[in-house]
Amino acid sequence: MVNKKIETVYPAQSTFSSDEDAFTALSTSALLAKSSVPYSHRRVADNYVIIKRVYRFQAVQSRISNSEVQLLKKYDFNTLEFSTIKQINEELSYLKKWSTSSNELLRKDADQLLQIRCKELKFLVASRYASITNEIYNGYKALERYFEEISKFYSPIC
Repeated sequence: MVNKKIETVYPAQSTFSSDEDAFTALSTSALLAKSSVPYSHRRVADNYVIIKRVYRFQAVQSRISNSEVQLLKKYDFNTLEFSTIKQINEELSYLKKWSTSSNELLRKDADQLLQIRCKELKFLVASRYASITNEIYNGYKALERYFEEISKFYSPIC
């Protein structure tokens, strides 16, 4: 009998990474940001980064409304508090495609979904991530990284 070494795959690692790489799922968010990004995404990201730099989210932002939750459910998206990095990266990929779709309703919904995600992220940051009950649900990190990468106002020094 031949003993075969079984390779362990960690969910936080990319399929392109090796054991020596420090390439994580958060890097996928940065890679998503490097490809063509719709103008609506840049506008939302710029808004988020400016507000974060100026106000630092001192005041607690409002939660999303029931109609916004229904829109998330329509496209089978979880709320940000219950999303993993992988889920958010997949959603961002879909939203990028949908934002450039020829279907006007899909474009409108994609832009609204990104604004909902931004609103959720603002609430989480303002509440100091108090509603995150499980460290597995860290999709907010991927969303924030995506916004920082595509914003023209982001500077890693700040």
